[in-house]
Amino acid sequence: MTALLAAESISAGYGDSRAVVDVSLEVGEGEVLALVGANGAGKSTLLRVLAGAHRPTAGRVLLRGDDVTHVRDFDRNRRGICLVPEGRRLFASLTVRDNLEVGAGSRRGGRWTVDTVVDALPMLGPLLDRNASQLSGGQQQAVAIGRGLMSNPDVLLLDEVSLGLAPIVIDELYESLAAVRGGGLGIVLVEQDLERTVAVADRIVCMLEGHAVLDGTPATLTHEQITDAYFGHALAFTDGGSGPAAGPGTEGASW
Repeated sequence: MTALLAAESISAGYGDSRAVVDVSLEVGEGEVLALVGANGAGKSTLLRVLAGAHRPTAGRVLLRGDDVTHVRDFDRNRRGICLVPEGRRLFASLTVRDNLEVGAGSRRGGRWTVDTVVDALPMLGPLLDRNASQLSGGQQQAVAIGRGLMSNPDVLLLDEVSLGLAPIVIDELYESLAAVRGGGLGIVLVEQDLERTVAVADRIVCMLEGHAVLDGTPATLTHEQITDAYFGHALAFTDGGSGPAAGPGTEGASW
C-alpha cells in the first residue's frame, strides 16, 4: 500500500552543516508518527523539508506516491501538507477567528471549518473575537493547530506542540489531538516529552545528529532503547559514520 507521505533518503543542511542525513520514513492515513531526539537532532529541518519550506540536498518527498520534492511550500499546502511551525507565528493584530480563516487559504474542501475546529479545540470557543496578542502560550498553540486544520490537510506536521507550556495546558492540547486525528489524517509530531510521545504515537522515529537511529512502535521499543537512542548511548556508527545502527525492538515492552 502506498504511504500517505514518505521521505526517501533525505539529506538537508545549512551551508556546510548537515542537519539531516539519509533519512527515510513514511506515515500512513490516520497514523501518528512521532519524531524524537535532542535539540539539534534535525527534527525541525526534516519537517520543513516535508513541508517544502527547506530544499533537500538529496532524496525525495512523496505524497500518495507522487514526487513533490520540487513543489513549493504553498503548493504542497494546496495538495494537503500543512506545517504548524515551532513558535506559532500568529498574526498578533488579528482576532482568533481571522487567524483561523487565514488557514483556509488553501481552498481545499473537507471537514474543517471554524465550527468544527472549535469542537475539536474547545478552548478556542470563548476566544474567537480576541486578538491573538492577548492569548496565553497554550491558547496561541491551539490557534496555530486550528489554523493548520483549516487548510483541510491530509498530513499535519506539528513542530514542538508542548514547548514552553504548562503541563495542564499540554494535557488539554493532547486531549484535543485525539479528536483531530480522525478521518484518515496523518500526523507527524515533533515532541521532546518522551512519556507523552509514547502515549500518543503509533510509531516513533528517534533522530540523533541528523540520522534516524531507531524506528518502531511503543509496543516494540523499550524505554531504555528510546532513551539510549535519544542521547546516543550504546550506538555503534558503521560505514565510517554514514549511519548509526540500533538494536531491534523488544516485543511487549513495558513503560
